[in-house]
Amino acid sequence: MKKINEIFYSLQGEGYYTGTPAVFVRFSGCNLKCDFCDTRHEQGNLMSDEMIVAEVSKYPCRMVVLTGGEPGLWIDKGLVDALHHAGKYISVETNGTCVLPSEVDWVTCSPKLGADLRLTRIDEVKVVYLGQDVSAYLDLPAKHFFLQPCSCKNTAEVVGYIKMHPQWRLSLQTHKLIDIP
Repeated sequence: MKKINEIFYSLQGEGYYTGTPAVFVRFSGCNLKCDFCDTRHEQGNLMSDEMIVAEVSKYPCRMVVLTGGEPGLWIDKGLVDALHHAGKYISVETNGTCVLPSEVDWVTCSPKLGADLRLTRIDEVKVVYLGQDVSAYLDLPAKHFFLQPCSCKNTAEVVGYIKMHPQWRLSLQTHKLIDIP
């Protein structure tokens, strides 16, 4: 059984897959407590892999985003295999501190200062920019690097930083800007 905060259908609002229809499976709980976190993720309902797949399968899209909280605390090969069997493409949004099943299709890592990364693969790095030094994140073995304003509040600062450090790309929380869930 896995503790699920919510399952909902929307568009991916951030990073590489911005604009892509997706079912979001938000897991409860996190092993970090970030001041800027915009997710209340402690509450939830226990669901089996079968229940999760049944709920996800109600929607017409292929992409499933496993997010949280920290999904790495909950997901395993059994859930990934069940979602793949249902024809789903699995993206995980993680802080990188947990080992993930190797069968996941896409890994978005949002590393946090001082946290030990335990990932064997990263497809995109997405950092919420608060003025911190982010240069070390460019050493991570990822294909894409995104900086994101914190809740759309410091966009000009992020744009200025990216213009000075063009290795980064801008990620906006599009779902907040156009008011979709």
